[in-house]
Amino acid sequence: MIFTLSRICVTLSVLVVSHHQAGAEARYPDKAVRIVVPFAAGGVADITARIVAEKLGDRLGQRFYVENQPGAGGISAARTVISSPPDGHTLALLSNGTAVSVSLFKKLPFDPLKDFEPISSLGFFDFVFSTGASSEFRKLDDFIAAAKARPGALNVGTINIGSTQNLSAELFKTAAGIDFTIIPFRGTPEAQISLLQGDIALLIDSYSSMKGNLADGKLRALASSGPKRSAATPDLATVQESGVAGYDVVSWNALFAPAGTPPEIVMTLNGALRDILADADVKRRLIELGIEARASTPQEISTRLKSDIDKWRQVIEKAGIQKQ
Repeated sequence: MIFTLSRICVTLSVLVVSHHQAGAEARYPDKAVRIVVPFAAGGVADITARIVAEKLGDRLGQRFYVENQPGAGGISAARTVISSPPDGHTLALLSNGTAVSVSLFKKLPFDPLKDFEPISSLGFFDFVFSTGASSEFRKLDDFIAAAKARPGALNVGTINIGSTQNLSAELFKTAAGIDFTIIPFRGTPEAQISLLQGDIALLIDSYSSMKGNLADGKLRALASSGPKRSAATPDLATVQESGVAGYDVVSWNALFAPAGTPPEIVMTLNGALRDILADADVKRRLIELGIEARASTPQEISTRLKSDIDKWRQVIEKAGIQKQ
């Protein structure tokens, strides 16, 4: 009888503990959640994170807020997140830039594949190949023909060396079999001024950064970088349609948590993001920035991160870009 009573007590204790654990998981989040973004305020990643954070707060009943920690390779932001408790209250926005950083730096103080738990993608976006409105180039194949006729004579602008835009230009060189000079700029405004002045023949950058000048007719879009036409620019031909077989550059932003975050929390966030990113208003707000809102499974975004690490490693090695 004593043995039976002991077993009953143990069983009840386990049930009580399990009940409390389930209750704790059900209450997630029980305090404010920060999303650490490795970019300055105002960019594509920052705006995406803020739109999503607002909706997550509405859905899950706690405040979600963005904390900007810009810095080379996203190192500062990554350190903040992976040193935080894996309880779902500190999240990281990782991007295609994270995949690039793996091969761009001699040694990152973090491993994006091991130190983070994938949650879901947030959005995907192409880059736009643009020229000045007074340019002789009406289509991208006009530029390609000119580059073949005058190897190395044409200038193509991007933001800093090692950025996805910069590597997109390097990939364009090899995929199209042409030669041109890549001019890196400190930022998009400086690059656009150079394009308007005719100092560079082509600029590769995000749609959101050029949207105003495109709408005003100061710039002319020649092509988009994805494998198929973007919903943001449905009338714009892709680089592939312009004669460059296999060219495919699509950037992305996604939410990750510190490694070891309980799967129940990951699934709570993933489910909320699926609903949020399917919302018509969210889709509209993001497509205005050139971003296609799209959730994924944790495995899908993890696979995308792995494949992009391999892709950009090859581009960096072929371009001979020195590691930082």
